[in-house]
Amino acid sequence: MTPEDSTRLGGLLLGQRLIAVGVVADGEPIVGLLPYAVWDDGSALVQSSSLSRHSRGLVAGARWSGMIHEPDSAESDPLQVPRLQVEGIVDPLSGDRPEFPPAARALLGRFPRAAMTLPLPDFTLYRLEIRGGRMVLGFGRALNITTDHLRRCVSGERIMTDE
Repeated sequence: MTPEDSTRLGGLLLGQRLIAVGVVADGEPIVGLLPYAVWDDGSALVQSSSLSRHSRGLVAGARWSGMIHEPDSAESDPLQVPRLQVEGIVDPLSGDRPEFPPAARALLGRFPRAAMTLPLPDFTLYRLEIRGGRMVLGFGRALNITTDHLRRCVSGERIMTDE
C-alpha cells in the first residue's frame, strides 16, 4: 500500500458518510443505505437503525457486508470509482452495555441530528465489527484491507506495505 493508497483509504472510510449494507433478513438478501460513524479505533462502524427491513438482519453474530464509494459523476468512468468493501459481524448495542456511550458519541459527533432519534424505543445502535475488506482504486488496482490497515488509517499513521 502506497502513501497515496493510504490517503485514499482514509478518504473513503472517514470522508464518506453513507454505506450500502447487505444482510440476510427473513431468509432473503436485503441492502440498506445507511449513515455511519467510525469506531474510535477503526475496528468497526457504528450505525443506528429502526424498523427498516434490513434491521431484521442486524442480529447478534450475523454476517454483514458493505460498500463505501466516492460519488459517481457524468464525467467519470463508473468502473473506476474508488470503493471500499468491508465485511464483518453485527453487534447490537443496548443502552446498558459499556460500548453504548462511545458508539452514541461517535454517531452524534458525525450526525448531531441523530440526537432526536436515538432515545426513541424503535431505534437501535449497532456496532458493525469489521473483519476485513478490499479497496478498489480502478482497473487492475485492488488491495486487501485488514483491520490493522483501518486502525492505522484512523490513527493517522501512514500505511506502507508490499501489497
